Amino acid sequence: MADSAASTLFKAPSPSEVPTPPEVPTPSEEVAADLTRLLFEGPHRERRHGVWRRTISGRAFSYRPGLPPGERAALSYDRLRLLNDVLADPERFAADPHRLAALHEWIGPVDGGLTTLASIHYNLFLGSLVDHDHEGRDLSAFTALDCTGTFLCTELEHGNDVASMETVAVFDRRSGGFRLHTPTPGAQKFMPNTSLTGGPKTAVVAARLLMDDEDQGVFLFLTPLSDESGHLPGVTVRRLPDRTGTPVDHCLTSFDQLWLPREALLEADHGRLNRDGTLTSNLGNKRKRLLRSINRVTMGKLCMSAGTLGMARAALTVAVRYSHSRLIAGPRAGERIPLAAHRSHHSRLLDGLATAYAMTFLHRAMVDRFAAQTEEDRDEVERLTAIAKGWITWEARGIATECRERCGAQGLFPANGISDLTANIEGGITAEGDNLVIWVKAASEMVFGHECAKPETLPAGDLTDLPFLRGLLAQVEAIWQARARTALREGPSGDPVGRWNATSGAALEMVSAHACLQATDALAAAADEAADPRSAALLRSLCRLFVLRRLREHTGDLLAEGHLTPDQVRALPKTLDAAVADLAPHMMTLVDAFDFPAELLSAIPIASGRTIVRTMPDQQPGPH
Repeated sequence: MADSAASTLFKAPSPSEVPTPPEVPTPSEEVAADLTRLLFEGPHRERRHGVWRRTISGRAFSYRPGLPPGERAALSYDRLRLLNDVLADPERFAADPHRLAALHEWIGPVDGGLTTLASIHYNLFLGSLVDHDHEGRDLSAFTALDCTGTFLCTELEHGNDVASMETVAVFDRRSGGFRLHTPTPGAQKFMPNTSLTGGPKTAVVAARLLMDDEDQGVFLFLTPLSDESGHLPGVTVRRLPDRTGTPVDHCLTSFDQLWLPREALLEADHGRLNRDGTLTSNLGNKRKRLLRSINRVTMGKLCMSAGTLGMARAALTVAVRYSHSRLIAGPRAGERIPLAAHRSHHSRLLDGLATAYAMTFLHRAMVDRFAAQTEEDRDEVERLTAIAKGWITWEARGIATECRERCGAQGLFPANGISDLTANIEGGITAEGDNLVIWVKAASEMVFGHECAKPETLPAGDLTDLPFLRGLLAQVEAIWQARARTALREGPSGDPVGRWNATSGAALEMVSAHACLQATDALAAAADEAADPRSAALLRSLCRLFVLRRLREHTGDLLAEGHLTPDQVRALPKTLDAAVADLAPHMMTLVDAFDFPAELLSAIPIASGRTIVRTMPDQQPGPH
């Protein structure tokens, strides 16, 4: 009996009786978690990012193969309504730059068309309504998405020179309303999503307000375009040909003496129509009235750069994961090693990772600046936003292209989540101000209107020292600014275009160096905020690699100006190689920190250790 009791007492429990020990995070998981916290705004992560991350994880946002362009465009509208269902208060959402930008980061990788639609409806359309006097205006049809909002500003012959737009809204004193009219073919609004796809549409239309034949400047007018029966009388819409990237129902749109009621005019301090039919404005300058009216374009730059930023991180996630699961022949017979083992492969991905981290933290800094801007620093914030938008979207394209190539033929299949990204990024490069044009404007302002933050003397250090490297990059900006100033002073007198042509090359190099310097500072600041010393070390290594890559093309100038020694120039390639070797073991940790949803990753064959062929249904061989 005693033996029986003892055997019962000491009997090994069944597996179901053994409590499951809590999972202990691995060191790499702990580091990834800290990096994720930093990348996605710490205490604000759930409110700004969590809801969108969960939303795109659903089946409704998974890749849909074989859809023709029209159905793909319609699907983006369906998904826009799913996003809207998540929002408790779309008006407050449109007024929150942080949440608005975060939305674009997460939807960018899954649906480029949806990214465009969301930017137009929430930022350009609803945001414009919220930014103007809107008390008493019923926005429920737009906040419930019973009617989709769109934004009509660019004209066929007036893109970046939108100040020259020809569309007019003529004030009719007898009725108290306006006649919206397209006077020439070149004044047709170019590329708005104004077709019947997605249901009824209403637009905010930018038009030149004419009162008693006097041009008062450009203002916005709320303009119904279509209902359940089709386009309204006086509105003509022609569908444009399909473009590259995920389809959107882009159109040409014109108006033929379309009557609008008095309340169609969006009013604010920059322009209000009094009861006696006079206009009052706190801005006497017509150009300033235009810029105030279309102020949402600046936030649109942050939305576009956020969308491409999300696409770049998605491309890196797919490519890095594939590089570790794709095995190739090793140096010994029968040996198989991952692609990631080769420096020629992983160095390019690490360059992209360093840049993507810098892009992310720069974007965070710019959204913070935009949200906190005052009237005094508005011009500077707009310029910095334009610079960041150009740099981020261009870098995103380079990253996506490199990642696609690193995935070989597998990267050509849309189901692998990477082939469509480059074309979708192209849209972001052009939208809300073509990159080169907005950089040229920034460059012209910065030649004399900006003082470079270069140190009087470089801090002591070597090529592994971040303050020293940062100082070198600041010197690069100063060198190109000095050249631009000299070129402008020495340019041909009486020939403004010729003088700027002689200046623009150096001025644009200055803007590029300035963007990289801002990104460097944002990345270095993030390292200082790390809670885990291991993640801080990784971020500083990424920052070091990022700056070294940017300095490589400027070593001649830095040597000539005495900022680098010949020995340092010779040592740069080896220092770069050491920086890459230091980061190579941590590639998976760095992409895990991007927090791409597991549900989406599992649906991407090459991101989950499979290939397209292995995911195809079995087919029996048969006659051809």
